[in-house]
Amino acid sequence: MYSKIKGPAIIFILIIVLNVSCKNSRIAEIQGPESMPADTLPHVDTCKPVLLFGIPADSFNLVTGEIKRNGFLSQILIEHGVSMQEIDQVSKNFDTIFDVRKIRSGNHYTVFCEPDSTARARYLVYEHDPTICYIFSFNDSLNITPYRKEIKKVIKYSSGTIETSMWESIMMEGYHPSLAIALSEIFAWTVDFFGLQKGDSYKVIYEELFIEDISMGIGNIYGAQFTWAGNIISAIPFLQDGKGIYFDPEGNSLQKAFLKAPLHFSRISSRFSGSRMHPILRIRRPHYGVDYAAPVGTPVQAIGDGRVAEMRSDNVNGKMIKITHNSVYSTAYLHLSRFEEGIVSGGFVRQGDIIGYVGSTGLSTGPHLDFRFYKNGSPVDPLKVEAPPVEPVSEENLERFNKIKLVVLSLLETC
Repeated sequence: MYSKIKGPAIIFILIIVLNVSCKNSRIAEIQGPESMPADTLPHVDTCKPVLLFGIPADSFNLVTGEIKRNGFLSQILIEHGVSMQEIDQVSKNFDTIFDVRKIRSGNHYTVFCEPDSTARARYLVYEHDPTICYIFSFNDSLNITPYRKEIKKVIKYSSGTIETSMWESIMMEGYHPSLAIALSEIFAWTVDFFGLQKGDSYKVIYEELFIEDISMGIGNIYGAQFTWAGNIISAIPFLQDGKGIYFDPEGNSLQKAFLKAPLHFSRISSRFSGSRMHPILRIRRPHYGVDYAAPVGTPVQAIGDGRVAEMRSDNVNGKMIKITHNSVYSTAYLHLSRFEEGIVSGGFVRQGDIIGYVGSTGLSTGPHLDFRFYKNGSPVDPLKVEAPPVEPVSEENLERFNKIKLVVLSLLETC
């Protein structure tokens, strides 16, 4: 089920928007002809022109195409009467606005040519990504101007029932795939998305972002509800201490915190890197973890509640344990000397439980723990992971929170 929210409901949504919008919620602005130097614009008459990228398109002949593999803008411009000197001048003088070496093959461009026998290019518009273009002007003055496309926000209400998985439900209903990711992150600590049952359901009020009627994904979520194993779990967005957080109706955070580090009394000997010289193999390769140097036998703790997904030993990682904390987050602990007694594959551990001890097994030059952190299956830098806040709604904010809660729950119930 999907519908746009209309009528009085939009007033309530506006109240929510005012309370949950962060300081960086401004998505984009249109930069049209007013942002371009006046002497770069062609003369237009009193009739309203047809504008394309802020340029009166009916004054030119248009040539469109895609950047070829190993192609250059200079090749396109020279074919349309622009000199190499002009191209070199605009590229060097405006490289802080756009570096022409960053053009991507397959991206679209449009050339605005004079409607006469010269067919000289006056503008070239390079579409760098769905949100921004760069306008190269070759008139009395030469310049490069960014042109940002308008991002429209459409507030929607969607719901669905689980048959096999939430992802399948989202796709079957025709919603944007990023909605499944957003919901899984909001309810990561309260819903086991690997244990969903047929008949579980969800409701969500959110904004979808569009550029020229093409969906760019999901923006803010203004309220959500998940029915899992007969339990109704509601997510109320609320701005507290400058951070947008999701709370349950009682004002408790839906998230739980991680420990800052998996062991005490250690130092960092190697950091997360996309290219590190391996101390044994002597080749450069990614190091998707943080190394904590510590004596053999130093206890290693689970940084959060979870299930032991892997517990094994090999020639590279040595003795290692991987813990799945929820459907979004998991962690791994490598090069252990031994596992803690009672820790078994498939078993549950609590935050702070000892799961093993520092060692130097596998490819290791000395005793340390290689600690790895994963979000949605992809490695992320453990030192840059911000632990989710766990504080409830503060007493001074309760009155405001309760007003927003009533609005959100009412909309989720009646939409």
